Amino acid sequence: MENIGKRSIELHRKTMGKISIQPKVSLETTDDLSLAYTPGVAAVCQEIAKTPFEVYNLTSKGNMVAIVTDGTAVLGLGDIGPEAAIPVMEGKAAILKKFANVDAFPICLKTKSADEIVNIVEKISPVFGGIILEDISAPRCFEIENRLKARLPIPVMHDDQHGTSVIVLAALENALKIANKKIENVKITIAGSGAAGCAIASLLLKAGAKNIIMCNSKGILHANSYGDDYRPKLIAKLNPENISGSLSTAMKNSDVFIGVSAPNIVTKEMVSSMAEKSIVFAMSNPIPEIMPNLALEAGAFIVGTGRSDLPNQVNNALAYPGIYRGALDCRASQINVEMLLAAAKAIANTIPTSQLTPQKVAPSPFDPLVVKNIAKAVIEAARKTGVANSH
Repeated sequence: MENIGKRSIELHRKTMGKISIQPKVSLETTDDLSLAYTPGVAAVCQEIAKTPFEVYNLTSKGNMVAIVTDGTAVLGLGDIGPEAAIPVMEGKAAILKKFANVDAFPICLKTKSADEIVNIVEKISPVFGGIILEDISAPRCFEIENRLKARLPIPVMHDDQHGTSVIVLAALENALKIANKKIENVKITIAGSGAAGCAIASLLLKAGAKNIIMCNSKGILHANSYGDDYRPKLIAKLNPENISGSLSTAMKNSDVFIGVSAPNIVTKEMVSSMAEKSIVFAMSNPIPEIMPNLALEAGAFIVGTGRSDLPNQVNNALAYPGIYRGALDCRASQINVEMLLAAAKAIANTIPTSQLTPQKVAPSPFDPLVVKNIAKAVIEAARKTGVANSH
C-alpha cells in the first residue's frame, strides 16, 4: 500500500491531475473560428432557443455529466474536504471517458448544507445531461438525491449507493451460481449501514433476498434499534428473526458477508463460523474488512474486495460507466430501480456460466462488453418503464 501510494502521488504530481478539456472541432483557420464561434454560433444558439431539446444534439450536454461532492465521505477516508476529494472525482471522470466515452467534470463544493448543494446543482444543471453524486455522507446524501431527482429532468444517481449496489448484486448472482445457492434462501450479513449498505440491502431485497441482517458500529440493527430517521422502513424489512448482538453474532451461519464499513473488523474466527461455501465481499477501501488471504485461510469459498489489485474486484467502477452511457443514449429522465436491476443482470451475464470460477465472479472493467451490455440493458429498461426520451 505504501509503495502504491508513493507511485500514485508521483503520477499525479507529474501530470497535475488526471483530466483535461480538449476541443472536438478544428480551430486552425478563420473559417474554423467562424463555424465554432462567431458569427456561426449565433445560429446554433437560435436553434436551441427555438427547439430546446436540440441542446442535446448541438452541445456537449448530451454526453456530459457532473460529478458532485462535498468531500464528506471520501473512500474510507471520511470528511477530508472538497479539495482533497478532487483526485477521486477526477478518477471517476477519467474512468467514465476511458470506458464509456462519457465526458464528466468534477464539481467539488465548499459547503455541507443540503439546501445549498441542491440549489447549486439545480442552477448548474442546464449544461449537464446527468448528475453523479459522490462521497457525500449519510444521511444528507439520501435527502440530496431525492430532492434533485424531484427537481431535475435528467438522471441523478448517488454512485456510492446505487453503483455499489449494482456491482454487489451482479457479483453475488455469479457467486451464488458457483456455490449452487439461491438468493431467496441465503442468509446475508451486511456490515455498514450508511449510504452503500442501505442501497445494497434495498437492491438485494428487490432481487429476491429474504434474510438480510445489517450491522453498524453498535451491532445488529433490529426492530427496536437506535432510531435513525433515514432507514426505519428499510430496517423493518431486514432481520426477519429480529436477533440482536454484534457483527460476530450476525455472521454465524451466514452464507454471504458484504462489508462496506471499516478496515480489519472481521476476524478469521468470524469467517470460520459462516455457512459452507461462504461468500465474503470485504469492500472497505483501501483496506478491506478482512484481507482475502485470511478469509480464504478461514474457509471462505469466494472472496472479493473493492480493490483493483486483488481478484474479484467488486467496485462501482464496473457499474456507473455503463449505466450513464445507457441513460445518456436514451435521454433518460431518471435512473430507476428497474434500470439498476437490468444493469446488474447485464454485468453478471457478461461472464458465461461455463467460465465462472471462485476467482472470477465479476468481469474485468477492461472488458469492452461490460459497458456495451450494461448500456443496452439500461436503455431497454428505461424504455419499458417510460423514462426514455430519445428523439
